[in-house]
Amino acid sequence: MKRFAFLVLSMLMIANTLSAQTNTPVSQTDSIILQIEKPNNPSDTIKYVLSLEDVIDMAITQSSAIKYVQNTNVNYYWRYRNYKTQFRPQLLFRSDLPNYRHTTEPITQPDGSIEFKQVSNLAASANLSLNQSIPILGTYIYASTSAYGIRNLNANETSFSGAPFEVGFSQHLFGYNWMKWYKKTEPMVYDEAQKRFVEDIEEISLYATYRYFTFLTYQTNFVLAENNLRNSLDNLEISKTKKELGQISDNDYSRIELSVLNAQKSLNQARMQLKNADFELRTYIGLKEDRELELIIPLEMKLFEIDPSTALQKAKENRKETSYYERRLINADRELAEAKSKTGINATLRGSFGLSNSAADFPGIYENPQKDRTLRISLSVPILDWGKSASSVKLAETRRELTIFDVNKDIEEFEREIIVQVEQFSLLKDQIKTATEADKVAGNGYLIALRKFQNGELSITDMNIALQERDKARRDYIYAIRSYWVAYYNLRIFTLYDFERNSNITYSNPML
Repeated sequence: MKRFAFLVLSMLMIANTLSAQTNTPVSQTDSIILQIEKPNNPSDTIKYVLSLEDVIDMAITQSSAIKYVQNTNVNYYWRYRNYKTQFRPQLLFRSDLPNYRHTTEPITQPDGSIEFKQVSNLAASANLSLNQSIPILGTYIYASTSAYGIRNLNANETSFSGAPFEVGFSQHLFGYNWMKWYKKTEPMVYDEAQKRFVEDIEEISLYATYRYFTFLTYQTNFVLAENNLRNSLDNLEISKTKKELGQISDNDYSRIELSVLNAQKSLNQARMQLKNADFELRTYIGLKEDRELELIIPLEMKLFEIDPSTALQKAKENRKETSYYERRLINADRELAEAKSKTGINATLRGSFGLSNSAADFPGIYENPQKDRTLRISLSVPILDWGKSASSVKLAETRRELTIFDVNKDIEEFEREIIVQVEQFSLLKDQIKTATEADKVAGNGYLIALRKFQNGELSITDMNIALQERDKARRDYIYAIRSYWVAYYNLRIFTLYDFERNSNITYSNPML
């Protein structure tokens, strides 16, 4: 009767265990996670089920990281707008309305002596000018009209003067033309900013992918730990019956009890890791939902072939590095030109032509105005500087040579990095296939080992080995899928090109 009772109990326990194991898939198309169908209204379910696409979409639309990227892009947009306005005509009005003075000042007398007199007057002035820069020449030109009036409050007299019309220019000779270099580099800075904007958003997608798979790994560990604890408890119940019948030693029974304690410890650790991953994921993507998260394994992988030369070409076209390398060379040339400009004659030519007049009333300054002409050349000639100018040029030349060397080195590393990334992506096909088959074999092997152990045909040591192999195969399977998506988004970052759709990756900034 005892044997019959043990046999019946063993069959019931095995049936219960196998029924529980049917929810543990071992193929690529199934998931070890107990998933629920995503409802039309997420608030109707306890769990909040998210795919990788959902997490990335949240990260690039509502996270704090995307807000920072958008604001940075806006900053560069207005920097470029400011640059554009600097070389457009500027219409400027300046005035003093009014300018009242009541003080004592030294006044030079006709004989050259100086007397202190009390001055009390009320003045007003106005100037309207149209200014324009010519960057290619480094020239500044202007056209203006001005008027000035003053009333002597002590003598009760009023007088006016003004320049109805005046044009002038200022031209540096042999000097450093900052406008020419500025006009070369500033559009490149804006172009780099636009490419960096796309690259930063793709990096947000990559970081969201990292956090997604961190959560998914711990979620898988948690489910595995739950299954292991459940199976360990079932094994303990069977072992109790075997111990009563004298079919198991005290040592083996103690090891089974220890396996239950280890399974409980692993479950507690997996629960804590899952909570931490849950917090990090919610914080990064800006998710404020309080419901429990559940992630699904992203199996929609497309292992397409990529030509390395095409990837390199797209990277050179779309990445900011291409413009950045060129701008570094231009800046090196600019610094050398600036250093050389300080070694020789520095001259500035200024000139103006206009009409001016003075009168007792305001309309009088526009009657028969007189011609005004000015022409001035300012010179600066270094005579003795103890080699300062020559050393500045040599320093700029060495910096330029070093910059050329660094840029060439960076270009080589950039190209090599693209090729390596393409090659790594191409190798993922075999890795995923192997991990999938290993997961299937290890899962089936664990089920067989479990049945044999419960039938008394397998030792607890061999049972634990099968358990470890199953858990490792499942984690390797998740890691293989993670490697694909990490490589996929890395490839997008390195090329800013979507090889699935054969188009450049673009994003709009809602803040502009």
